[in-house]
Amino acid sequence: MSVEVLEKEVSSKRNGKPRWLRVKLPTGEGFKGVRKLVDNYNLHTICESGNCPNMGECWGAGTATFMILGNTCTRSCGFCAVKTGRPEDVDWDEPERVARSVKLMNVKHCVITSVDRDDLRDGGSILWAETVKAVRRMSSQTTMETLIPDFKGETRNIDRIVEVAPEIVSHNMETVRRLTRKVRIQAQYDRSLGVLKYLKEQGLPRTKSGIMLGLGETEEEVIQTMRDLREAEVDIVTLGQYLQPTKKHLPVTEYVAPEQFDKYKEIGLDMGFRYVESGPLVRSSYHAEKHMF
Repeated sequence: MSVEVLEKEVSSKRNGKPRWLRVKLPTGEGFKGVRKLVDNYNLHTICESGNCPNMGECWGAGTATFMILGNTCTRSCGFCAVKTGRPEDVDWDEPERVARSVKLMNVKHCVITSVDRDDLRDGGSILWAETVKAVRRMSSQTTMETLIPDFKGETRNIDRIVEVAPEIVSHNMETVRRLTRKVRIQAQYDRSLGVLKYLKEQGLPRTKSGIMLGLGETEEEVIQTMRDLREAEVDIVTLGQYLQPTKKHLPVTEYVAPEQFDKYKEIGLDMGFRYVESGPLVRSSYHAEKHMF
């Protein structure tokens, strides 16, 4: 670790989170309504499992990002708050419950993600497809974004997503090439790029990816990752600040200033991304409805 990065890490820990990372506590009828639906239908959301700082804002507006295939991931990424272990059996009633909740919430744009299910031969892709179909049956006017795992790069599983053709298909790079092995452990930088490229080659109109900052990456590495995404013809990119969920997870090495996020947004738009969401509190599904250009 360089002296500069070490100094930034010590400074961040001494001073705590900067003022631009402060968020309001969840309140209001909208928040309570989503809370009730999530509890009543035994749903999982990445909002809760991922300790998202925007949960109060999004739930207060009546939106949530549903997480399917359970609440236990087979991977142990160094940044992620979702628990790791041996998942329970696939719940084939889950697509119907998610679809019913989308209809009750009258959601215009629905975001769905999942844990990694490397224990399953299909990687969970069959239930993924069934969930998209169920939402379409119950809420035909609702558009969808699916934030998918890499399915180990196996195209027969990715093809199930292609066949149901969500309006946006997203897969996150999460970090730069140099840090991938440390941050994502069981994932591979080039495999993720390959998934995004394959999705576009199959004719999907909108692909999307996200990057976390504050893990020790350099500006040039971030820009190179954005270049790699553009070469894969990715349309939308999100950049946000990494926040350490527990002491067991990777430490924050830097709290990136809002001005730097603004700079990355300008660079991304100049590169040709059709939409760039860049800011300290940005997460993959933050303002997702705006990405339906």
